[in-house]
Amino acid sequence: MATTMVNPEMTLEATGFPGVSKVHYNLLEPALVTEAVRRGEGELGRGGAMLVSTGKHTGRSPKDKFVVREPSVEDKVWWENNTPMAPESFAALKADMLEHIKGDELFVEDLYAGADPTYRLNVRMITELAWHGLFIRHLLRRPELSELATFVPEFTVLNCPSFKADPAKHGCRTETVIAISFEQKLVLIGGTAYAGENKKSIFSIMNFLLPEKNVMPMHCSANHARGDADDVAIFFGLSGTGKTTLSADPNRILIGDDEHGWSDTGAFNFEGGCYAKTINLSAEAEPEIFATTTQFATVVENMVYDPVTFQLDYDDDSLTANMRCAYPLHAISNASDTAMGGIPKNIIMLTCDAFGVLPPIAKLSPAQAMYHFLSGFTSKVAGTERGITEPQPTFSTCFGAPFMPRRPEAYGALLRDKIAEHGATCWLVNTGWSGGAYGTGRRMPIKATRALLTAALDGSLAKAEFRVDPNFGFEVPVAVHDVDTELLDPRATWADKAAYDAQAAKLVSMFSENFAQYEPYVGADVIAAALKAA
Repeated sequence: MATTMVNPEMTLEATGFPGVSKVHYNLLEPALVTEAVRRGEGELGRGGAMLVSTGKHTGRSPKDKFVVREPSVEDKVWWENNTPMAPESFAALKADMLEHIKGDELFVEDLYAGADPTYRLNVRMITELAWHGLFIRHLLRRPELSELATFVPEFTVLNCPSFKADPAKHGCRTETVIAISFEQKLVLIGGTAYAGENKKSIFSIMNFLLPEKNVMPMHCSANHARGDADDVAIFFGLSGTGKTTLSADPNRILIGDDEHGWSDTGAFNFEGGCYAKTINLSAEAEPEIFATTTQFATVVENMVYDPVTFQLDYDDDSLTANMRCAYPLHAISNASDTAMGGIPKNIIMLTCDAFGVLPPIAKLSPAQAMYHFLSGFTSKVAGTERGITEPQPTFSTCFGAPFMPRRPEAYGALLRDKIAEHGATCWLVNTGWSGGAYGTGRRMPIKATRALLTAALDGSLAKAEFRVDPNFGFEVPVAVHDVDTELLDPRATWADKAAYDAQAAKLVSMFSENFAQYEPYVGADVIAAALKAA
């Protein structure tokens, strides 16, 4: 069922991908589901969801990601964070992958990254798997059918899970590889079927391109008030900190759940869908996300299910704790039609503190906001990356270091300047542990987190009484309606106060040691904020 919904000048044969036996261009969701089932890539679940497994790779492989060290990017890439690949190694990898796909049946999806037409990127995704085509149709933005006849890709991703890289020949680490060439405008992915690599490769590209246009790329979710698209809130955070859950507030309009840009005119989503974690998902706590798991064409990834009834098991993490579902934004009733909003008024930095030290919410000064943004403290949660089986404290600068090609100060300066220009209010929200560290305490109650965020976004929290945190110097509310007062004071939730003090001192020391690398690049006010945490 090959289609002709493609620019005739942009076929694979015409753009340097010769010898492919059959190409499906821009199949729509029903056809992609049909093809995936026909090819044995997965099973049709309840409601027509596409049930798939990604094999041994159930999360991203950040150690296998490379940026080609080309002259045009040599002085722009943060090489301490981005493993370089020699141009000749990329050339060998490309040649071998092109040879590998000769005679194959491939799926091509031409899509947009970026809801704002001024800054969007034309992306071509070439995949071996039909369900990868379905996944990326959900996660990126879908052109009108009439636009496909003139669509010209600006970046291309070739994803071949069946290809096994050769470290000696291709300059990589293992048989798995994700390599980005900014000069060739090409991403090569091999040796992994984990679909998240597709969307995050595009995010990395946007993170490189947009700062030069004075657009702040952000690993964040975003929403705005009903009836007021200028009342925007953005939620920074790594996977597992609650970006998707907390931004899907039924009382607000969802702009997006993971990747956004902040331009001179407002915030806009890079994507056209959501990639939500389904571990412990329930109809009671998150009814709309739960409903997508039995919706036609939703990609349900790495979930255990009954082979007879196809009933999903939301609590069984035997395959991975990183079980997920991918669906288009319009599956959420309160999603924005435009995926755009005004200048952010509230900035929320989400952290998952496995130490049990940080309060559930704190108000940050602009200098403190830059300090915590550059610090990017959280805990990697189980399953998000291969080998992570329990929360591990980590510092991921800009709340997304794996996707940041440029040095963190470039993004930090953009955030600082935009906060200064527009006067956004900044909050640090801990969705991690309270009453003790991981293994002793309990996870922060979602009800309390929602109540605190509601108060922050409706302006009532700003009128509360605050105390200065003795460890970090930020302001913490003393009492908030519908929130247990003890919860607002982390030390009070610990039975052993001396143990809390020891944990707090340890965490402060970790912050201080980590931030030393940024001190030469930031102003005196940010250094002063760092010293309060020392």
